[in-house]
Amino acid sequence: MNKAFETVTAFIGDITSLLKGLVVLGIVVGILFDDYFGVIAGIGDLMSKFGDAGFAGLLALMLIVFWYKK
Repeated sequence: MNKAFETVTAFIGDITSLLKGLVVLGIVVGILFDDYFGVIAGIGDLMSKFGDAGFAGLLALMLIVFWYKK
């Protein structure tokens, strides 16, 4: 049973690493080629949603960052 959890955890970690790399690549392409894929605009929209929520949005963003660092 532990082996199955380790396998799933490793798979999710690999997928997460791949997605982080694709986001960074999208940002670089957006900077160089006028946001062709809309990644920078999407990140801006996401941050504005947190900002519109006021203190609750700030608290949620802080919780996500602290959880991600673990």
